[in-house]
Amino acid sequence: REFNLSETAFPMPAPEGATYGLRIFTPTTELPFAGHPSVGSASVLQRLGRIAAGPNVQACGAGLLDVLVGADDVTLSGGTATVGAPVEPGPLLAALGLTTADLDGPGPQLAGAGLEWTYLLVRPQALAAIRLDTAALAALGGNGVSVSSWDGRTARNRVFPAGVGIAEDPATGSAALGFGAYLAATGLLTDGSHEYVVEQGVEMGRPSTLRCTVDVVGGAATGTTVTGRTVPIAKGEIRVP
Repeated sequence: REFNLSETAFPMPAPEGATYGLRIFTPTTELPFAGHPSVGSASVLQRLGRIAAGPNVQACGAGLLDVLVGADDVTLSGGTATVGAPVEPGPLLAALGLTTADLDGPGPQLAGAGLEWTYLLVRPQALAAIRLDTAALAALGGNGVSVSSWDGRTARNRVFPAGVGIAEDPATGSAALGFGAYLAATGLLTDGSHEYVVEQGVEMGRPSTLRCTVDVVGGAATGTTVTGRTVPIAKGEIRVP
């Protein structure tokens, strides 16, 4: 069975203020930040004895990020939350093979917590109906789109990166973090501390579950976290000539 390898992460020497550094690459480009390579790298480094369980600090393109390595999972703090302008839905829907009848909730908008995505809320049945035009999505610019159905507690997501050699991602921590910023900016979450769950990869046959938190003050996200577990599936060695 062929699997889509979304990213490869390379641990680096720790700069000042960090436990370790991390560089993250897709098949075609380097990313300043990505969620599940960060969670996975912390988990692997702890299993190898390179870092200790408990609080750590990862240095990457998004800055210094807190990473809490637990016995069974890893919690990653997002970078500074950002919110962009609303996005015209028509071209986005066309790239996904959807129509305005599939929309549900506030309109699409840019948001992020280390890496910005376009967030689009749709009816639950629309997720399985998506027929992606990768060229059309790439032509829209940006990092890609996170398509979600939202029930106030759980988001069912499909995430389509743009122009980085990945058609669809089965687990996207950066999009899960930024979703909290989007929920705050659109008024779907009020001021306070909130927990939510992101389920992703179901339509790909690679289901994942991410547990998230967001702190909202004055209608804006002031802090985000994403928690996930990793499962080793392969290992190998590279011999230096």
